[in-house]
Amino acid sequence: MRVTHRRRLLYAVLLTVALSAACTPSEAAPVGGTPAPAASEAAKPVAPPEQDPVQLNTSAARQSGGVVAAGSGDAPYNYAPSVLWDGGRFRMWWCSQLGIANPPGDDILLAESPSMDGPFAGPDGTGGTPIFSGSFTGFDAVHTCDPSVIKVNGTYYMYYTGAAGDHAHGNAIGLATSPDGRVWTRANGGNPLVTTSRNVSRDNTYGAGQPSVVYLAGYFYLMFTDTTGKAAGHNGAGQFVLRSPDPAFTRNVEALGANGFQRVSDTSARDRSVVDAFSADWMWVDALAVFAVAHETHDGTTITFWDVGFRFQPYKPLLIPGPWREGPGLVRRADGHAVVSTDNPCGRVGIDLMRATYEGPNGPSGLRHYGLDVTDFDACQDPARAVLALDGFAVPSPSRTIDLIVGGKIVRFDRRSVAEQLAIRVLARRPPSLDKVEVAARVTPGVPVRQAAGRGLAFLMDDRLWRISSANVAAANSSTPLEITTQEWDSYERGVDLVGPPR
Repeated sequence: MRVTHRRRLLYAVLLTVALSAACTPSEAAPVGGTPAPAASEAAKPVAPPEQDPVQLNTSAARQSGGVVAAGSGDAPYNYAPSVLWDGGRFRMWWCSQLGIANPPGDDILLAESPSMDGPFAGPDGTGGTPIFSGSFTGFDAVHTCDPSVIKVNGTYYMYYTGAAGDHAHGNAIGLATSPDGRVWTRANGGNPLVTTSRNVSRDNTYGAGQPSVVYLAGYFYLMFTDTTGKAAGHNGAGQFVLRSPDPAFTRNVEALGANGFQRVSDTSARDRSVVDAFSADWMWVDALAVFAVAHETHDGTTITFWDVGFRFQPYKPLLIPGPWREGPGLVRRADGHAVVSTDNPCGRVGIDLMRATYEGPNGPSGLRHYGLDVTDFDACQDPARAVLALDGFAVPSPSRTIDLIVGGKIVRFDRRSVAEQLAIRVLARRPPSLDKVEVAARVTPGVPVRQAAGRGLAFLMDDRLWRISSANVAAANSSTPLEITTQEWDSYERGVDLVGPPR
């Protein structure tokens, strides 16, 4: 959501702030109690050793031939995309405004495509269609914009900017949830999660918004703009970070400060900014063990890297060049992590994004795809890094069986056919570093399987439940599911979910 909120063309001429490609983000204006999900054991992120920033090698620079997505009907602008590789297709949510959606204000659209180069289509086969609009009452009565979507344990979480009108400091960050990414329910009682801190009074009265969220090791990490934040620049530019195990940030909230993450009593802390920018997006890159923050600069989108504790920057920034008129949306897997290379998970990472590329009569538009590959590194030399980079992959084991790497652990399968159903891919070669990782469990033929209503199915090993994806997996292992109550299911300790990472 930009500084000036949109009103229907029927009511007034849209006011826009033209962004020049020659502007840096600090010169441009911003645009623009849910229960925590049950978490299985998660791999703890490992930071690379502190050192001078390393220059990463890149290859395969790419861009779409033209615009890949636009709203259907009378959509006057298209910007602020959130893009997931989810269930074998790319799904993109973004900000626009359609006459068929009420109330008159910013709407969030959805479209899907089998390719990043589009075309992205809505359910009716045309352009993006509105799936979330103003509530008519409350903090987001008129405008909903700047979506950031992830999926954790089967639930979609959408963080967004909401506003009741065009008054100063009116923006705040809300949350909605969905079982399918299409039909959404407001969370946290319809109240905002993050509001304007008002630490400092500046000319820029945008307030708080433009959220981006990542799920990592049991925590929701939320990055966002607050033009009144203490650590923002003179014009309000800056990106602040909160984290919590609760998606609604109602408990155990920690704020990033000068000495790392510190427990805070609410979401108002603004002591440190991680990048001088508006409308940024980010993701966790398992193969590099870093956060990658995408933000617009003079010649395109700059990717800035931070270690897991935001103590230092392991790699020099990268530039994805080209025109832009609004913040980027990184192409991420469903939990907000980088999409894994199926061909070379240890040595290649694709960084792809969508961004608005021109200023239309009523606002930023022209969503296009840009990207490149980071290459020539070996994430699998170190065992701690290898189990992150190979999450969801299977490899041959030393005992002529198959090892599945999932959740930072190794689970050994006697039957390859079972592991194949759970793995992204079975690699031909085993990285030697994995020999230093202890096998957490072994799936032998006929191992017991338990199932419960609303819980799914799981192997029962070492008196713990290791969830699997379907009855087909149990059948391939010659295991017969035994129905138990939800109370019995919940009484067991949990092993790692064997369904692999989001795909």
